[in-house]
Order: sequence, then structure tokens, then C-alpha cells
Amino acid sequence: MKKVGILGGTFNPPHIGHLIMANEAYHALELDEVRLMPNAIAPHKQLADDASMEDRLRMVEIATSPHEHLKVEPIELELGGVSYTYQTMVELIEREHDAQFYFIIGGDMIDSLHTWHRIDELVNLVQFVGLRRPGTVGASTYNVKIIEAPEIDLSSTFIRTRLKSGGTVQFLLPEGVEGYVRKVGLYGT
Repeated sequence: MKKVGILGGTFNPPHIGHLIMANEAYHALELDEVRLMPNAIAPHKQLADDASMEDRLRMVEIATSPHEHLKVEPIELELGGVSYTYQTMVELIEREHDAQFYFIIGGDMIDSLHTWHRIDELVNLVQFVGLRRPGTVGASTYNVKIIEAPEIDLSSTFIRTRLKSGGTVQFLLPEGVEGYVRKVGLYGT
């Protein structure tokens, strides 16, 4: 059975913390691949107005392209509307009967797992994999396999703020993403 990691998020923009999480889970769990899955409309956060779904998808494509084991999963963008992980995973499992899915989350998501839509059913569909983040507890009453990994205190919000102020994002964004952001004029650049 194919072992597939899923790392969902807004990826507004995708940053090195996302790639580190995906890579750490890939190696720790000996996965066949990890897919970064941009959501259409996040149920828990409001997107900045200046990054369209197409821009976020393109940035994830750029971020993952140099890494053979990292892929893009566009299913939530294809489905549209508010992206609920439960509905997405039901659809993915229907499409891919030969895959075991590992849903990768950071410490902030581990802490709020109890608030997720249909969480009691979702935990029967996927194995949650957690990586701690600074400033979070990283604990849940649900079954989350915690893997040891570097704790990166980096967020897309920080990067958007840095870009808007004209500051450097060197080494914070995957290769090619900063160029795309500046070319398209995202985040006040």
C-alpha cells in the first residue's frame, strides 16, 4: 500500500517551514511522497486579498518542483468552497483505494484538533502526524503521532508583513517563490 503524506494549508505564501515539515514527515515515516494541498477557503482563517487560489497553487508548484518526493495536491481547489479536511479525505480515499494517508499538522493544529469538522470520523480515515511549533502545547486527546523535528517559528503572516515593509525574505521562501511573488506583485511588492 502506498504511504502518502498530506500537508494542507493556505500556503499564502508557502515557506521553508512547510518544506521542512513535509520533508521531516517523509523521512520519519518512510512515506512514498508528501503532497502539499492548498485549500480553497480555509474554515479557520481569512486569506489576504492579494493572493488568488491560482497564485497560491503556482507558488506551491514552484516550491515543490525541485523535490521529487514533494508533490502538489490540488483537490481542495478543484472541489472549491470551504475546505473541510473530512470531506477532502473521503474524496481522496475514494479516488485512491491503494493509499494510506498521513495528515501532517503543526503544533497549533494539534492543539485545536478537537474543533475540526467531523473530527471523530476523520481520525478513522487518516493517521494524524504532528510536528511541534514554538509557542504551542502540541498535545491532543486524539491519536496524533508526534515526530521529532526542528521547531521552526515561521509563518506566512510574518513573511507577508516582511514583504509589505520591504524587508528581506532571503532563505525564508523556497527557491523561485520570491521571484514569483515579486513578478506578480503579491503582498505589496
